[in-house]
Amino acid sequence: MRDLDETDMEILRMLAADGRRSYSEIGDAVDLSAPAVSDRVSRLRESGVIRRFTIDVDRSLLRAGTPVLLRFELPPGDAGTLRESLRTSEAVEHVFTTAGSDVLAFARVADDAVDEWVAEVVGADAIDDYTVELVSDVDWSPSVTATEFALECAECGNSVTSEGVASRVGGTLYHFCCPTCESTFRERYERMEEGAAESD
Repeated sequence: MRDLDETDMEILRMLAADGRRSYSEIGDAVDLSAPAVSDRVSRLRESGVIRRFTIDVDRSLLRAGTPVLLRFELPPGDAGTLRESLRTSEAVEHVFTTAGSDVLAFARVADDAVDEWVAEVVGADAIDDYTVELVSDVDWSPSVTATEFALECAECGNSVTSEGVASRVGGTLYHFCCPTCESTFRERYERMEEGAAESD
């Protein structure tokens, strides 16, 4: 797969700023027709660079509660379960995991009920400890830069460069850093399919 070019990056910047922009408006800005923009967006979605289109909601206008930043200290290896519990809570807007495996969450919780909320959503025995900080202001401004985008090889995990290949295996599009990784992945997939067919 080729690297993202400046036109791709500008399309991503425009969609990040306003996901409701029409392809005609984007096309005028990048000197492409609306169908050409649509093709590029489809390719970016198929590649996994664009995962979904969403809306930017000012939750402070819709949700009661005090904005807080919670830092959870966990036993080793328990971050995944905690992250999932936090993601499914309506009070939580963002979840982060540090290199040291601590989990941070930005949430809006009644200021006199943080302990009860943590016990209900997370469970006191699932964490070693946690701290709470009041948040005075929030400014969330994601940006799109070329350094952010490096597709990961489905076989070895290395970054996929312009030397890489994209290939459909079992109906799904995968990206590989080299033909060797593609071949290894495809052979393993075919062996797994044969094994599944034999067990039926």
